[in-house]
Amino acid sequence: MDDIQVIGLNLVVEDLNAFPVRMIANARKAVQVTSRKVRDDARNRIKGHKYLPAYPYSITYDTKVTAEGIEGEIGPDKGRAQGPLGNIVEYGTSKNAPIPHLGPALDANAADLVAGMEIAVRQATA
Repeated sequence: MDDIQVIGLNLVVEDLNAFPVRMIANARKAVQVTSRKVRDDARNRIKGHKYLPAYPYSITYDTKVTAEGIEGEIGPDKGRAQGPLGNIVEYGTSKNAPIPHLGPALDANAADLVAGMEIAVRQATA
């Protein structure tokens, strides 16, 4: 009977154990970068409206890691000046036409999130 000797298995196990930590950190960076881009894009799309001078600056973003994954939340902060107008501005009312800015900004930056997540996986496995 021949003996089999495995060398370096401990390093492989350590690397596999470290993968989730690296992946979470890299994925959060990807979500943060894309969230910032969506925020900036949405702000630029809504700037310059006569009756909404403070509204663009109410648009913020936040990211957090949860048990289900990584979340990015982008939108008007209702605690800031004109922030409570977010739904009215985006979707309109019977008396005000909508001014889509958040949805289009998200759509325009969706590919960036996919690319960022692909980079996150590559870096976590490197």
